Order: sequence, then structure tokens, then C-alpha cells
Amino acid sequence: MATGNLASVVVAVDGSEESMNALRWALDNLRLRPDGALVVLHVQPSPSITAGLNPGPIPFGGPSEVEVPAFTQAIEAHQRRITQAILDHALKICSEKNVEVKTDVVIGDPKEKICEVTANLKADLLVMGCRAFGPLKRVICITICSILGISNHFQSIGGCK
Repeated sequence: MATGNLASVVVAVDGSEESMNALRWALDNLRLRPDGALVVLHVQPSPSITAGLNPGPIPFGGPSEVEVPAFTQAIEAHQRRITQAILDHALKICSEKNVEVKTDVVIGDPKEKICEVTANLKADLLVMGCRAFGPLKRVICITICSILGISNHFQSIGGCK
């Protein structure tokens, strides 16, 4: 699928081997225009999504929205370390293939943010790995991107059917 007509390609990575295989596939198989950009995107879950933690309200008239700052800061610091390790690994793969890429990190729900970033960049192609999702979950992902107005081609990577 080599093409020299792609201006922007987004490769979403999450640290899984499937996402790194998708990155390798993109580096091996895609050719960008000379002014094109390959963007390695990582979506860092927000602390509440990561840990499923949102302390419940304090009973008997206590404040209803309570955060534990030290705990939240510890989760955020840990997430930043995870994100850096994922990007370091992705950039190592890119450097082994002598390909320069841009990186982008956003915080939020991956299924929303991947589509949002891809749309904002007006990417020609979104490449992602596949984790043994059934056909229904893959259709939902493609449908969400379609609803957001992303008219990308969806390439199946790493054994997805």
C-alpha cells in the first residue's frame, strides 16, 4: 500500500505490542509526500479514567466533590512515566527505520481523542493496532469516527479480520 500522496498519517500507540506492530507496518508500508507528517499519537487516560477513582461524597452533609490532591498527583506522575516509556519505545522503532516522526500526547478517553486528533489534523490515514476485538467493537470504532466526519481509510493491522 505504498503511496506518495499522503500528507498526514496518525499512528495511535498505547504500549501494546499490537500498537507497536501497527507503527512498524506504517513505517514499512506507507510513503508520505515530501511535506507530509507521520504523527505518533498516545492518549494518556485522565486519572479518574485510569484508576476508576472518584471518591464518593462524604456522608452526613460533607462536601460532595472531594479530590485527594496527593493521590491525584501520584497517579498523574505515574501516567507521565508510562507515557514517556511508550513514546521512547515508539521513537526507538522509528529511529531504527530512520524515519522522523512527530509525537502528540493528549489526555482523555482514547476512543474519543484518537478520532478528535485525527479529524483536527485532517489526517489522510489513521493506523491502529487491533486487540482481538470482535467485529462489533471494530464497527463501533469506525462508526464513531464516521460520525465525527473522519473519512479515513481503515487498514487492518496485525491479524485483524
